[in-house]
Amino acid sequence: MNLSDINFPLLNASLNLAATLLLVSGLVLIKRGREGAHKRVMIGAFAVSVLFLLSYLAYHVWPVGAAATPFAGQGPIRLVYYTILITHIVLAMAVPVLAVVTIWLGLSDRRTAHRRWARWTFPIWLYVSITGVLIYLLLYQLYAQPTDLANHQPHGSQPTCAACRPTELWASLGQHLPGKNHVPQ
Repeated sequence: MNLSDINFPLLNASLNLAATLLLVSGLVLIKRGREGAHKRVMIGAFAVSVLFLLSYLAYHVWPVGAAATPFAGQGPIRLVYYTILITHIVLAMAVPVLAVVTIWLGLSDRRTAHRRWARWTFPIWLYVSITGVLIYLLLYQLYAQPTDLANHQPHGSQPTCAACRPTELWASLGQHLPGKNHVPQ
């Protein structure tokens, strides 16, 4: 397998979904007084978010260097999509710093400062994780680009013909499904 075989948008959405689930689990655990479990789960959320960042950079910067995928939706959904996208990008730039400081304060047993930072970090980090999944669904599932029948790929990116698109988030990692007729959506 090489990097061009990986469906990075699906991988990134999956990592965002995992981070979302871990963040919510971490909140539930601390509300129940399970500090040790909270600590492990939040470090897991951070690790998943770091993996997401590495995957995102591998896809958009180096070595893949994929071009941005234009949003194909028309009408009011464009305003909704770009509002979500812009707020996601702006807040995502803050998450690494917020998360590192909040985790460091927690690991240093500076509870008051940790709680104060977590009141800001948690909702921003959760919003970024949820909107990451939502952006994937809007861009690659609900309003996917029309497919080029010659190579089954829009603008040289991952396959999105109707037969190749995953039917659920954890499905195929970008492989054409055997025996399917590859047709545009």
